[in-house]
Amino acid sequence: MNNERILISGAGIAGQAAAYWFSHFGFRSTVVERAPGLRLGGQGVDVREQAIEVIERMGLASRVRAAAADVRGMQFVDRVGKPVARIDIQRVKEKIDSAEVEIMRGDLVRMLYEITSGSVEYRFGDAIVSLDPESDGVTVGFERGRSERFDLVVGADGLHSAVRRLAFGPDAEFVRHMNHYFAFGDADAALGPDRWVTLYNTPGTVAGIYRSGNHEQAKVYLGFRSPRVDFDPRDTTAVHRILIDRFGGEDAWQVRNLLDNALADEELFFDSLAQVHLPSWASDRIVLVGDAAYCASPVSGAGAELALTGAYRLAGELAAANGGYRRAFGEYERAHGPVVTEKHRIGPNLRMMIPRTRFGIAARNTITRLPIMESLAGMERIMAPRTPTPLPDYERVLCGV
Repeated sequence: MNNERILISGAGIAGQAAAYWFSHFGFRSTVVERAPGLRLGGQGVDVREQAIEVIERMGLASRVRAAAADVRGMQFVDRVGKPVARIDIQRVKEKIDSAEVEIMRGDLVRMLYEITSGSVEYRFGDAIVSLDPESDGVTVGFERGRSERFDLVVGADGLHSAVRRLAFGPDAEFVRHMNHYFAFGDADAALGPDRWVTLYNTPGTVAGIYRSGNHEQAKVYLGFRSPRVDFDPRDTTAVHRILIDRFGGEDAWQVRNLLDNALADEELFFDSLAQVHLPSWASDRIVLVGDAAYCASPVSGAGAELALTGAYRLAGELAAANGGYRRAFGEYERAHGPVVTEKHRIGPNLRMMIPRTRFGIAARNTITRLPIMESLAGMERIMAPRTPTPLPDYERVLCGV
């Protein structure tokens, strides 16, 4: 096998899924992760469409379904906590016989680590600081001070990818801000009803709690409309200041309690709602996967799907090309590109979650209360365009079947 030693930056869903499939197809993977351990925070993620096939081929389907978030639906409340509208998401899924599964991001990350830690080298608490690609490999400089040579480098390090910045250019060239910011953190489960996502709006803001039926710990959501803000998402003080400025003066419902819970979470996630658009995901021996390459934003509901299927295609195409990276990277882009284009099209989710005006909030609540709403939601899922390219069975490809 050619080009068999591969460095992956990022131990999230995309990075660990890529590591699994590279190892499965005979490559040697090393995963470097800036954090001192697995990042287990984040919201619920959807495993749908071809991502279901991927987890089945990884032998994870039963475990993923057993850990499903089991959320019944979404409800909107007024300033005293009285429900004013709701959507029964579970009933919609039952109507259309949907096989998709929602699972907490941390649960999926933990499962991926458990099935890769025996065959993949993990290096926590370190990061890539330089990349020097040459004709026969890439010399990588690490934050801890050493340099090392790898055949290929995979950037799976998220929206603010260091690999993308080093190999392709600054974030400003590829990251498209969508005029919103979101925070996700742990919350006291007593603040919200079991198996429901509960949201409270003021014009341009949302505060809510996500209460899974299979978890004692709930999740807090805080979001708001805003033009781009200049800050470092890793600067905890700056993040706290932004959230306090937006929500600290709100005395309605449970907003202050949710804010306090979010600020107490050491793994609080806060960032711009954004998408990544690149003309190519590969630069010589360096390639991107997951959010680093084609983040569709949290409101797309497609982050885990794109990460899992993208990692599978990338590793499978490299195996099918016997390590020939130029051919493999080209096939990966050709096959996965139409999927990404489709998932980048955001429907009405964002406008529904964060209306801009009081009139918009009232209109959303009125529409949501109509009996036809669930039927329309089910029809939208039925009529939604499906992934245009079938998922290859690389085992059969490699066997010449």
